Amino acid sequence: MNTLSMERSISIRGLFRISRPVNLLMVAFAQLMTAYFLVETTAQGLPVFQDFRLYLIVFSTVLITAAGYMINDYYDVKIDYVNRPNEVVVGKGIKRRVVLFLHSLINFTAIGLGYLVSPRIALVNFSAAFLLWLYSNRLKREPFIGNLTVAFLTGFSVYLIGYFYQKSELLVLTYAIFAFFLNLIREIIKDIEDRPGDRRHGCRTLPIVIGFRKTKQVIFLIAIGFVCSILIVTFKIANPVLFIYFGILGAVFMWFMWKVYQADRKDHFSELSTISKILMLVGTLSMAFL
Repeated sequence: MNTLSMERSISIRGLFRISRPVNLLMVAFAQLMTAYFLVETTAQGLPVFQDFRLYLIVFSTVLITAAGYMINDYYDVKIDYVNRPNEVVVGKGIKRRVVLFLHSLINFTAIGLGYLVSPRIALVNFSAAFLLWLYSNRLKREPFIGNLTVAFLTGFSVYLIGYFYQKSELLVLTYAIFAFFLNLIREIIKDIEDRPGDRRHGCRTLPIVIGFRKTKQVIFLIAIGFVCSILIVTFKIANPVLFIYFGILGAVFMWFMWKVYQADRKDHFSELSTISKILMLVGTLSMAFL
């Protein structure tokens, strides 16, 4: 293999890793499940899966998410050398200026695709892209506000489908709340996991500002708010299948919170981050039973 082909293979591999393909698939899956099982039809009565605008929305959301991961790794490269040195891509697998170029190109493409759907979707895409840049540049290094930003965008990516088609909005809101709270907990768990690198480079994340034990207490308070919010909306919808499903999932969530209580090492929190992703996937699958 010559030098040029080797560089290309490294860049492609680096681009693949920096964009988090598994996470992107989960975003697309959640939006498509929302469309198929909760929205079902357009305002004109056509099956939503026959509407090309749905795929433009999903694809543009995936692009913005991928660009968000890229710019986050760009700004966090020094921190990542401390927290996960074997996973650093920026500057090793792909050049820094290439990351910046791709970030801008992908975001503009996503905004353009959003405009093909409607100007309001283009505005949503622009706002999301800006918030992800602001998060990576500044908000991530501040206590709690960065966690809220990512959690809000995750929840809104689910709600966006119901918002655009203006159907089943209360039901879609239930899953948006589910995604918001679960990702908020996951983001704080990741901050606990990343304390060494964050502290060395002057970040003021929640675990660094208020300490490890108090951060756990915040997670428990968020968990209480999560359960209460889901119960309130579920009772309003009055769907017995949804109530049973979230009841079972709630029991699993209590086990998850018990593991949070017991966790005290980096590998514990890495495991909890993975479990939270699985909970998100299982929660999304419940749409098929409604």
